[in-house]
Amino acid sequence: MSDLPTLVLVPGSWHQPVCYDKIVKLLQEQHKLRCATVTLPSTLDNPSATFKDDLDAAQKVISNEISQGRNVVVVAHSYGGMVGNSAVKGFTRPKPGDLTTTQDQSQSQSTGYVIGIILIASGFTLTGLAFMDPFLGHPPPAWVVNKETGYADIVVSPREFFYHDVPDDEAEFWVSKLTTQSLKALFEGAEYTYAGWQDVPAWYIGTVEDRGLPVLAQRMNVGMAREMGGKVQHRELQTSHSPFLSQPEATVKIMVEAVESFTGMSVATQSSEDAEPSRALITVPGARVLQPFSWLKFGLPLAFGHLLGRGIVIFGWGRRAWRSIFSSR
Repeated sequence: MSDLPTLVLVPGSWHQPVCYDKIVKLLQEQHKLRCATVTLPSTLDNPSATFKDDLDAAQKVISNEISQGRNVVVVAHSYGGMVGNSAVKGFTRPKPGDLTTTQDQSQSQSTGYVIGIILIASGFTLTGLAFMDPFLGHPPPAWVVNKETGYADIVVSPREFFYHDVPDDEAEFWVSKLTTQSLKALFEGAEYTYAGWQDVPAWYIGTVEDRGLPVLAQRMNVGMAREMGGKVQHRELQTSHSPFLSQPEATVKIMVEAVESFTGMSVATQSSEDAEPSRALITVPGARVLQPFSWLKFGLPLAFGHLLGRGIVIFGWGRRAWRSIFSSR
C-alpha cells in the first residue's frame, strides 16, 4: 500500500475541478501528494442530474484509488462537502471486530481506505438530510430557483460572491468557468446523504471574509460536529469563499498539516523558485481567557454550535426510543 494518501477533491456548486488547479499543482509538485478530482454531474448542464449522480461520481474516484491500495483523504468545498461526506460511506477502515476471516484480513491489507476529510467553507452533513433541508427549502439571497430550466440561478455578482479577494482579471476568468447547477441535487437525495465526518477525523478550513457562507455559521457548524462526536481540527483564513484561488499556498499548508495528522507521517516539502510566500494568516479559532473579544468571536458561535449538536443528539435518542417502544408493541 502506498504510504501517503491520494487527495480526492470535490468542487462545490457551479464549479468544475479546474478551480483546484492552483492547489493541485502545489500539492503534486512541492509535496509529492497524488491528487484526483471529481466532476459533479449536477454541474454539467443537465437539470435532471441528482445528488445520487454526484455521489456516484465521487465514490467512483475514491473506489479507483483504494482498489489500487492507496488510502484517500477527501477534500470538499461548499456543496461538495455534502457529496464528500456521503461518499465516505463504506470506504473507511473496518473496526477490529469486523474482520472475522483470514480472507477479510488479507483483503484489508491490500485495500486502501478513506482516512480523513478536509472541508473548505462547507458544512457537516447530517445523515438523511438533503442540502436544502436545513434551510427549510428556502434559497439564500444569492440564488433563486428557476423552475423553467431546472437550475439554481445566481442573482448576485459571482465575482463578489465567490472571489472578491482575487485580482480582477483572474476573478473574471474564474467567473467565466462557472457552470449551471441542477436543482435536483440541492433539494433531493436525502436518502443518500451520510455523516461521514463521524467515521473519520476531519479538518475544517474556515473563511473569515466569506460572502456566501458567513464565518459565524461555519464556527457554529464546527461546534455542532464536535458536540456530536466528530474529531474536528479547525483552522481559518482571512479569505473569500474560495481560499484555494486567493490564498493557495496557505490552503495547501493547512492541507499538508491535515494529511500529516491523518497519517502520522511527514510530508516532503520541495521548495520552488516560482512559489510565492503565503500572505495569509492561519488562525486556530478558540476562546482565550485573557482575550475577551475572542469569547465573542469564537467562543459564542462554537458554544451555540455545541448546543445545536446536543439538541440533535437528544432528538435522535428520543426518536430511537419512541420507535423502540412502538416496535415492541
